[in-house]
Amino acid sequence: MSNANPYSSCVKAQAALLDDGRKLPLGGFSRSHKTEPDPAKRPVLIFSPHPDDECIIGGFALRLLKECGWPVINVAVTQGSNLARQAERWIELQQACDYIGFKLVSTIQGGLMQVTAQARSKTPAAWSHSVTLIREILEAHRPAAIFFPHEADWNGTHIGVHLLVTDALQQAGPKFRCYAVETEFWAAMPTPNLAVESSTIDVAEMVAALSFHVGEVKRNPYHLLLPAWMQDNVRRGGELVGGQGKAAPRFNFATLYRLREWRDGKFRTLPSMPKMLSASERPDLLFPEVYSPLGESASQSSLPKSGLVAP
Repeated sequence: MSNANPYSSCVKAQAALLDDGRKLPLGGFSRSHKTEPDPAKRPVLIFSPHPDDECIIGGFALRLLKECGWPVINVAVTQGSNLARQAERWIELQQACDYIGFKLVSTIQGGLMQVTAQARSKTPAAWSHSVTLIREILEAHRPAAIFFPHEADWNGTHIGVHLLVTDALQQAGPKFRCYAVETEFWAAMPTPNLAVESSTIDVAEMVAALSFHVGEVKRNPYHLLLPAWMQDNVRRGGELVGGQGKAAPRFNFATLYRLREWRDGKFRTLPSMPKMLSASERPDLLFPEVYSPLGESASQSSLPKSGLVAP
């Protein structure tokens, strides 16, 4: 009977891949093909606490763009807290979004500052102004769905963006309707209800786009760890989403989300929805209705067709 560890070569191969990844270029390259979104379709908005969040949690949004033609717009809520890096981070963000195919808008020049729960309570006037800016973005772009962090995503700005977006939804009034997709990164959600598989091609594009955030990944090459994080999401999602004791789905990579509907001024659980979305299923099937924020008919032909570009 052999005493050799049968998993030794597997673990060594994974370590070697990580070492090889550290030698790869950071940004500065182009994609051979990018999906052009359908301008007649209502967009998806990603409210990103920091530049780079759009690449990390964007697997579901990327699939909506590539497979269904939905425009995806990254809203850069902040540009980081380091004033000396903000201009550079904006350029990196533009390049990352251009690579992955997302449009980009900012909140204000340089991005918002002090987006935290503490700022919400201690500086109500400034917070109210920020809420109004987010509400105006919601009303201007009329999204079919929005992505934003869940309420306990550990990082102060991630939690702040959750509060900022939910306050803006309240300010938009009871007729505003859209799908709400809450995301996780710094802290796992205790109650995700959706696991979305990503193909190896999509994950490679997400890692490549993340590498354009050069100043960040130079100090911590977390772009190389994104596939491992998405693999662990399969482990967690098998039971957190599928049910305790259930077998994990046969996914290689996944992202966990909490999908609900914002309607009548509150979050509402969808009456029935798939828990696991495989790479072979159309992602827009999770959105059986696409609502008009002002309650009109959701006819796609009535929507504005103007392009959306970074300011």
